[in-house]
Amino acid sequence: MGSAQPDDCGGATALRVQLGARLRRLRQARGISREAAGWEIRGSESKISRMELGRVPFKERDVADLLTLYDVGEPECSALLRLARRASAPPWWRQFGDIVPPWHLSYLALEEAASLIRAYEAHFVPGLLQTADYARVVLEAGHATASAAEIERRIELRRMRQRVLTRPDPPQFWAVLDESVLRREIGGRDVMRAQLEALLEAAELPHVRIQIVRFQQGGAAPVSFPFAVLRFADPELPDVVYVEQLTGAVFLDDPGAVEQYALAMELSCLRAEPPERTAAILGDALHEMAY
Repeated sequence: MGSAQPDDCGGATALRVQLGARLRRLRQARGISREAAGWEIRGSESKISRMELGRVPFKERDVADLLTLYDVGEPECSALLRLARRASAPPWWRQFGDIVPPWHLSYLALEEAASLIRAYEAHFVPGLLQTADYARVVLEAGHATASAAEIERRIELRRMRQRVLTRPDPPQFWAVLDESVLRREIGGRDVMRAQLEALLEAAELPHVRIQIVRFQQGGAAPVSFPFAVLRFADPELPDVVYVEQLTGAVFLDDPGAVEQYALAMELSCLRAEPPERTAAILGDALHEMAY
């Protein structure tokens, strides 16, 4: 198993997001539609959308053609082409492309480029906070036909993904968990006890906030399935909602749809115990695990 270079952790991805946002501003300033821009590079409107969101590597020829269409002069044109070359460096997760579907690789790119990640979980500990043993049980259940070697590679992918929270410039991570996440003994008591201890450690990090929705809160949850809302440092880049399904995922950046999910997240936060109570709730769950 090869390891990623330090710059892979958010480096090329962040550059793609930066370049995509700049191309988006240039296109909008010229009043050119995504469809027209896609035609210019022998592509589609969706390809322009993926480029502007930084979800895909850039071909230098495509960027050059777009800069010509947008009437970008020197020295900005040369600077953006240099940025395109740097942004096209292969990401660390490419080595897992044989076991991970393209839609999940797209999410990894967004996750590493985000400045704020808000996640709601009703069933499992979020992947960014899972221990290896807990992840193994979850992955084995979700990939029943996978070999032991493949499961270990998936665990390694999850471990490498978690480095986003320990890098020098980590995103803010805000997770809202249903209390059932803490009470469901995934992998047995020893595995679950270690996972709860890991959650306690994570909750102490200045850029991590965890809230728990207690059973006694009552009422129906605003949403019954997990989702994440990602925000980026560039104000021109729209928030993205990610909803993972059994055989695929949905990416939403339409303002109306994003607003609905943001509202669901806010309502979940209001129903949850405040972050200051999280350590006590986790401590209680740990104490109960001892009996």
